[in-house]
Amino acid sequence: MSALQWGGRFGAAPDAQLLAFGSSIEEDLVLAPFDVACSLGHLEALRGGKIVSEAEATELTSALAAVGVEIRDGIFADYARAQPFEDVHGAIDARVREIAGVAGESLHAGRSRNDQVATTLLLYAIDRAHAGARRAHAIAASLIARAQEELEQESVVAGCTHRQPAQPVLLAFLLVAWSEPFVRAVSRFAAVARAARASCPLGSAALAGSSLALDRKAAARALGFSRPSRNALDAVGSRDVALDLAHAFVRVLIDASRISEELIAWSAPAYGYVGLGDAASTGSSLMPQKRNPDPLELVRAHAARSVGAYAGALGTLCGLAPSYQRDLQETKGATIAIAEDGLATLDAFERAWAAVSFHRERMARAAVAGYTVATDVADALIAKGVTARAAHALVGAAVAQAESEGRAIDARDLAALAAKAGIETLQAPLDARTSIGAKQTDGSTSPDDVRSQIDAVTAELASLARQLE
Repeated sequence: MSALQWGGRFGAAPDAQLLAFGSSIEEDLVLAPFDVACSLGHLEALRGGKIVSEAEATELTSALAAVGVEIRDGIFADYARAQPFEDVHGAIDARVREIAGVAGESLHAGRSRNDQVATTLLLYAIDRAHAGARRAHAIAASLIARAQEELEQESVVAGCTHRQPAQPVLLAFLLVAWSEPFVRAVSRFAAVARAARASCPLGSAALAGSSLALDRKAAARALGFSRPSRNALDAVGSRDVALDLAHAFVRVLIDASRISEELIAWSAPAYGYVGLGDAASTGSSLMPQKRNPDPLELVRAHAARSVGAYAGALGTLCGLAPSYQRDLQETKGATIAIAEDGLATLDAFERAWAAVSFHRERMARAAVAGYTVATDVADALIAKGVTARAAHALVGAAVAQAESEGRAIDARDLAALAAKAGIETLQAPLDARTSIGAKQTDGSTSPDDVRSQIDAVTAELASLARQLE
């Protein structure tokens, strides 16, 4: 039996090296269970249109179930690699024909690989979007649990901008900030799954629909889609959902990468804010003392690689006319690579994060270094009627003076500032916890507001968890 699904109009076999060049079997294998599901859906369209008999439908169902078992048990991959198949779709079709005999010759009736691939990719996107949502949810929940712990400990840290100390914040406040992108990622993945289910390409055939009376509604219903696609040409050429899935993974990996960068810096002795346990550290083949945050470094690298792959997929698509072009094979490969690596990277990030411990005393000592209460002093002047620009200049000068004398801002500076501003007295936070407690705006680092933030994120995660069930 030929490994190819075409050939009648050709007088010679294709060049073996060119066939191998065009094969996507290795990257396609992950699609195998979804292609079987797609074929079962197409079988419903064939049955509904009375294109196959009930006896043939029964044989085909049994053959597809057998292939499904071979996929599950890892047998099918060896079969697919042993012959020069162009893709997993052709390999499954060949295996069904081997098992079902003559009935297997009818499975592809009214179907092109164009609508088959488009549908299979949507089924894959639904599954991987749900998996991505679960991973992002788990990470967000872990971050929020740690935020609750650190709020109870009243842990403080220097909040930074430009990598420089800016203002004291609760460590819990920072952890809530880290959780928020993952909460958004859950919703983003859920949106991908909803978009994927919106319409079913099966029955679109190559690009113009089919002359056979396929029951497209039966196929869409069997596969869990809302309806058949409206336009066959659009259906076979659209990769919107695939790109949305890739984008969702790229976005969440960027978020994981940014937090990884923070933790990498914090684990260095110069900061000493965190320790990374043995489970998530590596050593050096030369330097006995080394403890390296390799998993977090690799999260950064994998995120960068996903960005490149996503850019490549976008670049490939923007040069294509509407309808199916073989270039779309590369877009499919990029989507699969991003999603599979994305899930593995999120798992690595979650495991590394579980091995992080905070050095609270070191953080607390550094929380006021770099004159991080200066803004509180300026705010206190403004509250006394001094203009914002004047207060900024006065406090800036006071910081410069204290810095030249190698000391922190203290009560003497407050008295001097009051005199320069023409006010009787000036009270302002001079330590981290007082600074944090002075915040009054919604969304701030004040303990009460951080508690509200934790409660809000926890409630949102609970709602999202119910949607993922």
